Amino acid sequence: MNRLDSMSVLIAVVDAGSLSGAARYLGMPLATVSRKVAELELHLNTRLLHRTTRQLSLTEAGASYVAACRRILEDIGEAERAATGEYASPKGQLVVTAPVVFGRLHLVPVVAEFLAHYPEIEINLMLTDRVVHLMEENCDAAVRIGELPDSSLMATKVGEVRRVVCASSEYLATHGVPVTPADLSEHACITFEVLESVGAWVFEAGKSQTSVRVHSRFAVNTAEAAIDAAKLGVGVIRVLSYQVADALSQNALQVILEPFESSPLPISLVHKGQPPLPLKLRAFLDFATPRLRARMAD
Repeated sequence: MNRLDSMSVLIAVVDAGSLSGAARYLGMPLATVSRKVAELELHLNTRLLHRTTRQLSLTEAGASYVAACRRILEDIGEAERAATGEYASPKGQLVVTAPVVFGRLHLVPVVAEFLAHYPEIEINLMLTDRVVHLMEENCDAAVRIGELPDSSLMATKVGEVRRVVCASSEYLATHGVPVTPADLSEHACITFEVLESVGAWVFEAGKSQTSVRVHSRFAVNTAEAAIDAAKLGVGVIRVLSYQVADALSQNALQVILEPFESSPLPISLVHKGQPPLPLKLRAFLDFATPRLRARMAD
């Protein structure tokens, strides 16, 4: 048994969340993946994974062992990169994903600066508002907005963003200004299903939360379309603050119900964390993290 190879397979299984997912990611037969994990368990004389028909999870011993495997493989990768001189010249292609508007406003400028510093690295930037599965879609890093579920992904917080309710001054002059979230029942709303249900919006008052059903007069599938419709006076929108920053600065929209805003959402830069961490990815993470934090602090 090649223990280092088996360690890599085990980590792939944990990151993918299933044996079959790891097999697809590694381009390896499912039977081979299963055998390598079984050989490790036999060698260690302990169960590393809980297996059911619906999910796979680490045992207590498995969690400790996987953490050690990551450190071991990362150390080996470090030694190999140093021996081959890779540290002198990071190179290769990175696949990075981010939400559409955030990527255009904040990540593209950071990527442009990064490419100028690292001429031998190429970046494929995927801008989409859906959640990209890093393992299955061979993506190296992602910007995620919102609370992160428990997973094997490595995450670094780079900022946070507010959810704001907005409307045009023309709409508010005609229909009145909502004073409390409950007033939204009397208003036309523009919705898009990304961060929350199109049927209800959650607000906060002190430490309590309240869910308010909204009348979705117009439903769209992108924030840009929702903002454009709001600027035309179609109704009230709820979006992330960075998405509507330009419209607010141009007085095309105004924020309402500000005292009832829910808690800000974290913005995280995540990656698979599967050792060894490629130098090109480490360079990008080290470069992008402080710059995104600076942009979010503005």
